Amino acid sequence: MQLPATFRALANVNFRLWVLSAFVSNIGAWLQRTAQDWIVIAELSDHNAAAVGIVVFLQFVPQIVLLPITGWAADRVERRRLLLITQSLMALLALVLGVLAITEVVELWHVYACALGLGIVAAFDAPARHAFVSDVVTEKEVPNAVSLNSMSFQSARLIGPAIAGILIAAVGAGWVFIINVISFAPLLIALYLLGKRTLVGSEEGKRSGQQKSGFLDGFRYLNAHREMIVCLIMVSLVCGVAMNFPVYLSAMTVHVFQGHAGQYGLLISMMAVGSIMGALITASRAQPTFSFLVCLPAGVALSSAVLALAPSFLTFALLMIVLGLSVQLLTISANTFMQLSTERTYRGRVMAIALATMLGSTALGAPLVGWIADTFGARWAIGASSVSALLAFIIGMTYYRRYFLARSASE
Repeated sequence: MQLPATFRALANVNFRLWVLSAFVSNIGAWLQRTAQDWIVIAELSDHNAAAVGIVVFLQFVPQIVLLPITGWAADRVERRRLLLITQSLMALLALVLGVLAITEVVELWHVYACALGLGIVAAFDAPARHAFVSDVVTEKEVPNAVSLNSMSFQSARLIGPAIAGILIAAVGAGWVFIINVISFAPLLIALYLLGKRTLVGSEEGKRSGQQKSGFLDGFRYLNAHREMIVCLIMVSLVCGVAMNFPVYLSAMTVHVFQGHAGQYGLLISMMAVGSIMGALITASRAQPTFSFLVCLPAGVALSSAVLALAPSFLTFALLMIVLGLSVQLLTISANTFMQLSTERTYRGRVMAIALATMLGSTALGAPLVGWIADTFGARWAIGASSVSALLAFIIGMTYYRRYFLARSASE
């Protein structure tokens, strides 16, 4: 039976094995992320949103610091083996945090240390995972596979936080971390099994790994494709504020709505509903055009502005769907545009730069968002997202009208 066009990449058995196992692992990751953010703001600090911002900062700042190494590793080391190592180390860090929480000796600095360790490992894991998708599918299937891979992540975000809210109340955050450890098993098994199969990009990856090249080649490649640089600027401006939802959502839950862990998990899940809708839209489309991409920050700006004014918890939760949709359309479209605009030889390094820019901006923006939430209120932190996204739209549209159209006409 032929699959619908939206799910066409699932006809590839290697991709099915990868995406289904990643889905289970992603659920565990969202369980841990929700439990971690909650114990920081509700148990280990004086309801301090800035503390959550520091955790986010420590998890993502290694993407910037380690960029010269991680991009090179994603192109020169066999990605499957690299992922086996990084996923095992992530499971170990989750185990450490779980044991500390269960034995009731966990302190705020423990969470900071584990977050930093996770950030260092994730700096190597993220570019390899994104580039690995193109190893298990054909080049023609890449746009659909990227969207479905993101939909797997967002579906896990829908399920994970909701389950986490229940589990935190029932068994405590420590056992939630242990459950995350167990969730790594399917992905590790899948990576082992994929080692026994022929991957589409494996042979080309080996050839590119044998070529004499360095990490600076990724920057040179981007410099020759200026529209990709503009794409990264737009996404980083949005990610710097809007993607710091653990900070402003935890602050909204505790300070504005006087809520509990279950409500916090629900808000993240509602955002995931919109994210899944965004992933489905991008999965049904062909390769995103640059003209389509530059318009997307405007949707983030508008949805953030409306969300900041939401009068009640129910209205706020429903509007999170719209924000999730607009943010996901931008991030997936940018991810797909970057991958398909890059030759496979440079894809690991370019994706490392892209992820360092996106996640690094999230890390740098997290303390600022936390400070705004603590000083002026959580609604102002969301309003800042609208301003940042509007600036991204202006920059993208300016470049498109002044340079991109002129260059396309001359070609």
